[in-house]
Amino acid sequence: MRDAFARFYEFLDRPLYGWSRLLLAALVIPLVLAFTAPLWRISMRAPQYPKGLYLDVYAHKLDGGNQGRDIQEINTLNHYIGMRKIDRAEMSELDWIPFALAALALLALRCAAIGNVRMLVDLVVVTSFVAAYSMARFVYKLYVFGHNLDPKAPLTVEPFTPAIFGKKQIANFYTESYPQLGTLYVTIFVTGVVAITAWHLIAGRLAAVRAARVAAVTPA
Repeated sequence: MRDAFARFYEFLDRPLYGWSRLLLAALVIPLVLAFTAPLWRISMRAPQYPKGLYLDVYAHKLDGGNQGRDIQEINTLNHYIGMRKIDRAEMSELDWIPFALAALALLALRCAAIGNVRMLVDLVVVTSFVAAYSMARFVYKLYVFGHNLDPKAPLTVEPFTPAIFGKKQIANFYTESYPQLGTLYVTIFVTGVVAITAWHLIAGRLAAVRAARVAAVTPA
Protein backbone atom coordinates (compact mmCIF):
# COMPACT_ATOMS: atom_id res chain seq x y z
CA MET A 1 0.00 0.00 0.00
CA ARG A 2 2.81 2.40 0.85
CA ASP A 3 4.46 1.72 -2.51
CA ALA A 4 1.15 2.41 -4.28
CA PHE A 5 0.82 5.80 -2.59
CA ALA A 6 4.44 6.59 -3.37
CA ARG A 7 3.92 5.81 -7.05
CA PHE A 8 0.74 7.91 -7.08
CA TYR A 9 2.47 10.94 -5.54
CA GLU A 10 5.33 10.49 -7.98
CA PHE A 11 2.83 10.47 -10.83
CA LEU A 12 1.26 13.73 -9.60
CA ASP A 13 4.62 15.44 -10.07
CA ARG A 14 4.89 14.44 -13.71
CA PRO A 15 4.72 17.25 -16.29
CA LEU A 16 1.68 17.58 -18.52
CA TYR A 17 1.61 16.38 -22.10
CA GLY A 18 2.32 19.02 -24.72
CA TRP A 19 -1.14 18.75 -26.31
CA SER A 20 -2.85 19.21 -22.95
CA ARG A 21 -0.90 22.42 -22.31
CA LEU A 22 -2.10 23.84 -25.62
CA LEU A 23 -5.67 22.74 -24.95
CA LEU A 24 -5.63 24.28 -21.48
CA ALA A 25 -4.48 27.59 -22.90
CA ALA A 26 -7.19 27.41 -25.57
CA LEU A 27 -9.87 26.75 -22.94
CA VAL A 28 -9.22 30.19 -21.47
CA ILE A 29 -10.81 31.72 -24.58
CA PRO A 30 -14.39 30.57 -23.84
CA LEU A 31 -13.89 31.51 -20.20
CA VAL A 32 -13.07 35.07 -21.22
CA LEU A 33 -15.97 35.10 -23.66
CA ALA A 34 -18.30 34.32 -20.74
CA PHE A 35 -18.08 38.02 -19.85
CA THR A 36 -19.60 38.99 -23.19
CA ALA A 37 -22.82 36.94 -23.02
CA PRO A 38 -25.55 36.42 -20.41
CA LEU A 39 -25.18 33.46 -18.08
CA TRP A 40 -28.91 33.06 -17.41
CA ARG A 41 -32.22 34.47 -18.61
CA ILE A 42 -35.43 34.71 -16.59
CA SER A 43 -38.49 35.63 -18.64
CA MET A 44 -42.15 36.29 -17.80
CA ARG A 45 -45.22 36.14 -20.01
CA ALA A 46 -48.86 36.99 -19.29
CA PRO A 47 -51.95 38.10 -21.25
CA GLN A 48 -51.14 41.75 -20.52
CA TYR A 49 -47.54 41.17 -21.68
CA PRO A 50 -47.88 39.14 -24.89
CA LYS A 51 -44.31 39.94 -25.93
CA GLY A 52 -43.03 38.97 -22.50
CA LEU A 53 -40.49 40.50 -20.13
CA TYR A 54 -37.03 39.17 -19.53
CA LEU A 55 -34.00 39.67 -17.32
CA ASP A 56 -30.49 38.61 -18.31
CA VAL A 57 -27.90 37.82 -15.66
CA TYR A 58 -24.31 38.44 -16.79
CA ALA A 59 -21.16 37.65 -14.85
CA HIS A 60 -20.89 41.31 -13.87
CA LYS A 61 -24.27 42.97 -14.44
CA LEU A 62 -28.03 42.66 -14.88
CA ASP A 63 -29.69 43.58 -18.14
CA GLY A 64 -33.31 43.63 -19.25
CA GLY A 65 -35.18 43.57 -22.49
CA ASN A 66 -36.63 46.61 -24.21
CA GLN A 67 -33.41 48.56 -23.59
CA GLY A 68 -33.44 47.79 -19.89
CA ARG A 69 -37.03 48.88 -19.27
CA ASP A 70 -38.17 45.30 -18.62
CA ILE A 71 -36.33 45.33 -15.29
CA GLN A 72 -38.34 48.36 -14.15
CA GLU A 73 -41.57 46.67 -15.23
CA ILE A 74 -40.65 43.43 -13.46
CA ASN A 75 -39.85 45.34 -10.27
CA THR A 76 -43.22 47.13 -10.49
CA LEU A 77 -44.99 43.79 -10.73
CA ASN A 78 -42.90 42.35 -7.90
CA HIS A 79 -43.81 45.33 -5.72
CA TYR A 80 -47.48 44.34 -5.80
CA ILE A 81 -46.73 40.93 -4.29
CA GLY A 82 -44.16 42.26 -1.82
CA MET A 83 -41.02 40.97 -3.49
CA ARG A 84 -37.81 42.90 -3.04
CA LYS A 85 -36.53 45.05 -5.87
CA ILE A 86 -34.22 43.24 -8.29
CA ASP A 87 -31.17 45.40 -8.91
CA ARG A 88 -27.40 45.26 -8.99
CA ALA A 89 -27.13 45.94 -5.25
CA GLU A 90 -29.27 42.89 -4.44
CA MET A 91 -27.13 40.66 -6.63
CA SER A 92 -23.99 40.86 -4.51
CA GLU A 93 -22.74 37.61 -6.08
CA LEU A 94 -21.88 39.59 -9.19
CA ASP A 95 -19.17 41.34 -7.17
CA TRP A 96 -17.00 38.24 -6.92
CA ILE A 97 -17.90 36.16 -9.98
CA PRO A 98 -15.73 38.23 -12.37
CA PHE A 99 -12.75 37.82 -10.03
CA ALA A 100 -13.42 34.08 -9.73
CA LEU A 101 -13.52 33.63 -13.50
CA ALA A 102 -10.37 35.73 -13.93
CA ALA A 103 -8.62 33.65 -11.25
CA LEU A 104 -9.59 30.43 -13.04
CA ALA A 105 -8.21 31.82 -16.30
CA LEU A 106 -4.90 32.71 -14.64
CA LEU A 107 -4.65 29.31 -12.92
CA ALA A 108 -5.33 27.56 -16.23
CA LEU A 109 -2.64 29.59 -18.00
CA ARG A 110 -0.18 28.93 -15.17
CA CYS A 111 -0.93 25.22 -15.34
CA ALA A 112 -0.51 25.25 -19.12
CA ALA A 113 2.87 26.98 -18.84
CA ILE A 114 4.60 25.31 -15.90
CA GLY A 115 2.05 22.90 -14.46
CA ASN A 116 2.16 19.23 -13.63
CA VAL A 117 -0.58 16.69 -12.91
CA ARG A 118 -0.85 17.91 -9.30
CA MET A 119 -1.63 21.47 -10.46
CA LEU A 120 -4.15 20.09 -12.92
CA VAL A 121 -5.98 18.25 -10.15
CA ASP A 122 -5.95 21.42 -8.05
CA LEU A 123 -7.43 23.34 -10.98
CA VAL A 124 -10.29 20.83 -11.23
CA VAL A 125 -11.02 21.14 -7.51
CA VAL A 126 -11.09 24.95 -7.58
CA THR A 127 -13.13 25.04 -10.79
CA SER A 128 -15.67 22.57 -9.42
CA PHE A 129 -16.03 24.59 -6.22
CA VAL A 130 -16.59 27.87 -8.08
CA ALA A 131 -19.17 26.30 -10.38
CA ALA A 132 -21.06 24.52 -7.58
CA TYR A 133 -21.00 27.50 -5.24
CA SER A 134 -22.18 29.90 -7.95
CA MET A 135 -25.14 27.69 -8.82
CA ALA A 136 -26.01 27.15 -5.16
CA ARG A 137 -26.00 30.90 -4.51
CA PHE A 138 -28.21 31.47 -7.55
CA VAL A 139 -30.78 28.96 -6.29
CA TYR A 140 -30.60 30.40 -2.78
CA LYS A 141 -31.10 33.95 -4.07
CA LEU A 142 -34.20 32.96 -6.02
CA TYR A 143 -35.55 31.19 -2.94
CA VAL A 144 -35.02 34.28 -0.80
CA PHE A 145 -36.69 36.56 -3.35
CA GLY A 146 -39.78 34.35 -3.46
CA HIS A 147 -40.10 33.63 0.25
CA ASN A 148 -39.26 36.95 1.92
CA LEU A 149 -42.44 38.71 0.80
CA ASP A 150 -43.79 41.85 2.41
CA PRO A 151 -46.99 40.90 4.29
CA LYS A 152 -48.30 44.44 3.72
CA ALA A 153 -48.12 44.12 -0.08
CA PRO A 154 -51.25 45.03 -2.08
CA LEU A 155 -51.59 41.43 -3.28
CA THR A 156 -51.14 38.36 -1.12
CA VAL A 157 -49.56 35.25 -2.64
CA GLU A 158 -48.15 32.15 -1.08
CA PRO A 159 -44.35 32.15 -0.76
CA PHE A 160 -42.77 30.49 -3.77
CA THR A 161 -39.49 29.71 -5.44
CA PRO A 162 -39.21 31.26 -8.92
CA ALA A 163 -38.36 28.97 -11.79
CA ILE A 164 -34.75 27.85 -11.51
CA PHE A 165 -34.58 25.73 -14.64
CA GLY A 166 -37.55 25.29 -16.93
CA LYS A 167 -41.09 26.69 -16.79
CA LYS A 168 -43.33 27.58 -13.88
CA GLN A 169 -46.68 29.31 -13.47
CA ILE A 170 -47.08 31.93 -10.76
CA ALA A 171 -50.57 33.48 -10.64
CA ASN A 172 -51.36 34.43 -14.25
CA PHE A 173 -47.68 34.66 -15.22
CA TYR A 174 -45.69 31.95 -16.94
CA THR A 175 -42.03 32.22 -16.04
CA GLU A 176 -39.09 30.53 -17.74
CA SER A 177 -35.52 30.24 -16.55
CA TYR A 178 -32.75 28.85 -18.73
CA PRO A 179 -28.95 29.08 -19.05
CA GLN A 180 -27.60 31.20 -21.85
CA LEU A 181 -24.48 31.44 -24.00
CA GLY A 182 -22.28 32.64 -21.13
CA THR A 183 -23.01 29.46 -19.17
CA LEU A 184 -22.20 27.41 -22.26
CA TYR A 185 -18.79 29.09 -22.44
CA VAL A 186 -18.12 28.29 -18.77
CA THR A 187 -19.34 24.72 -19.28
CA ILE A 188 -16.89 24.26 -22.16
CA PHE A 189 -14.05 25.35 -19.86
CA VAL A 190 -15.15 23.11 -16.97
CA THR A 191 -15.74 20.09 -19.20
CA GLY A 192 -12.40 20.56 -20.94
CA VAL A 193 -10.44 20.83 -17.71
CA VAL A 194 -12.13 17.75 -16.24
CA ALA A 195 -11.57 15.76 -19.44
CA ILE A 196 -7.87 16.65 -19.58
CA THR A 197 -7.43 15.69 -15.94
CA ALA A 198 -9.29 12.40 -16.39
CA TRP A 199 -7.09 11.56 -19.39
CA HIS A 200 -3.92 12.21 -17.43
CA LEU A 201 -5.13 10.10 -14.51
CA ILE A 202 -6.20 7.23 -16.75
CA ALA A 203 -3.01 7.40 -18.80
CA GLY A 204 -0.95 7.46 -15.61
CA ARG A 205 -2.79 4.44 -14.25
CA LEU A 206 -2.25 2.48 -17.46
CA ALA A 207 1.42 3.42 -17.49
CA ALA A 208 1.79 2.23 -13.90
CA VAL A 209 0.13 -1.09 -14.72
CA ARG A 210 2.43 -1.61 -17.70
CA ALA A 211 5.47 -0.77 -15.59
CA ALA A 212 4.39 -3.23 -12.92
CA ARG A 213 3.97 -6.00 -15.51
CA VAL A 214 7.39 -5.30 -16.98
CA ALA A 215 8.96 -5.35 -13.52
CA ALA A 216 7.24 -8.66 -12.73
CA VAL A 217 8.68 -10.44 -15.76
CA THR A 218 12.11 -8.82 -15.69
CA PRO A 219 14.74 -10.89 -13.87
CA ALA A 220 16.28 -9.25 -10.85
